[in-house]
Amino acid sequence: QVQLVESGGGLVQAGGSLRLSCAASGRTFSSYRMGWFRQAPGKEREFVGAIRWSAGSTYYSSSVQGRFTISRDNAKNTVFLQMNSLKPEDTAVYYCAAGALAWTAQAVRNMAAYDYWGQGTQVTVSS
Repeated sequence: QVQLVESGGGLVQAGGSLRLSCAASGRTFSSYRMGWFRQAPGKEREFVGAIRWSAGSTYYSSSVQGRFTISRDNAKNTVFLQMNSLKPEDTAVYYCAAGALAWTAQAVRNMAAYDYWGQGTQVTVSS
């Protein structure tokens, strides 16, 4: 059974940093892309960034480009989202997701193109 488990969320002041983790289990993810999405209260879930597990290629939304970094640890089957220079508008529940194969700008941003989802972790940035 595939499981994605996020951790690392919490409360941080504006300008601070957090690192989220997504521990993946239940299958081999080497051919997958791992995405991070977030959903703020009253808003739709939105794409944050993604990493191609095998090559380590990354892709980010313009709202987090330069502040957030996605990486992975193959030995631990874990993907990380390092978030720096956090802003109050980054407050949301953050989800990791796994999707097979396609690595295109359209696929990485499309929630429907992800097969597995974690339960989410809350990030709150105070002003």
